[in-house]
Amino acid sequence: MRKILIFTFAVTIGSLLWAQTPQTFVFAQREGVELKMDFYQPQSPRADRVLALYVFGGGFVTGARNDTASLYPVRALLKEGYTVASIDYRLGLSKMNPDTVHMRYISDYFGRAIDWAVEDCSSAIAYLSAHAKELNIDPSKFVLTGSSAGAITVVQLDYYRANGMPPAAGLPEGFKPLAVISYAGAVCCPNKLFSYASAPAPTCFFHGTWDRIVNYNRFRAGLSNSLNGANRVAKLFAKKQYPYWFFRVQDRGHDVANYLPITTEIFNSFVAHAMAGKVATIDAQFTDPAHPANEWSKMNIFQLYLH
Repeated sequence: MRKILIFTFAVTIGSLLWAQTPQTFVFAQREGVELKMDFYQPQSPRADRVLALYVFGGGFVTGARNDTASLYPVRALLKEGYTVASIDYRLGLSKMNPDTVHMRYISDYFGRAIDWAVEDCSSAIAYLSAHAKELNIDPSKFVLTGSSAGAITVVQLDYYRANGMPPAAGLPEGFKPLAVISYAGAVCCPNKLFSYASAPAPTCFFHGTWDRIVNYNRFRAGLSNSLNGANRVAKLFAKKQYPYWFFRVQDRGHDVANYLPITTEIFNSFVAHAMAGKVATIDAQFTDPAHPANEWSKMNIFQLYLH
């Protein structure tokens, strides 16, 4: 029997009792299911009114816009003055039974799950853009960010957008994120077709060098598609001179997916550089003794889905 584990930072119950109450909107319907977003206004807004659109993780199997794991990064972003939209999306692997699916078809299931998430995220962006005036937001100042499956979604969305591919067709005409900030994200594509037809948005990557769930390098396993982790994506960005920052966390694995609340200074700095149009490449390695390795540090994708 499959079991997906969700890791969150340890906090006291009291720290979750914060005053912000969101507005909740239905931004799309898929197969009769309402997709909702929670829209938060910060108590002390940034002068530039940047909106952070947050996409949760959970292996495309579990998670929600308003569960405990999502509230940590949402709360961190609100403290920094961002207007925040936290969205739901279809969980394309939630009904897949790995015991009855042949390995050769898992790539297809995974690719479909990513495409659904990108389609739904695109619809959320279109909804926010269409209601920008009443929500007092600027569609040119959307920062897309997410954890794990959510990070894959936002990086993949920008890949599809830059290549004019169907899953991103629901985006408003001419839309380009101000920035993409990925916590253990990746790009899934056919093995020999990893390229950008137009420039991606400035992108900031956080990834653990031990990550074998969303692989730091590339996950292929003989499949037709590759899941290209941040190390491989950054190599392409460097080759093409696309603007990016990359923070490689040594001796850590998929636990880095939940680093947003402890990296807000870097998050803010990257947004500021993107706003100024001056994202010069930073590629740094660091260790994190303050947050010891845990069960996620060495777990691989097979242990995650087949546990």
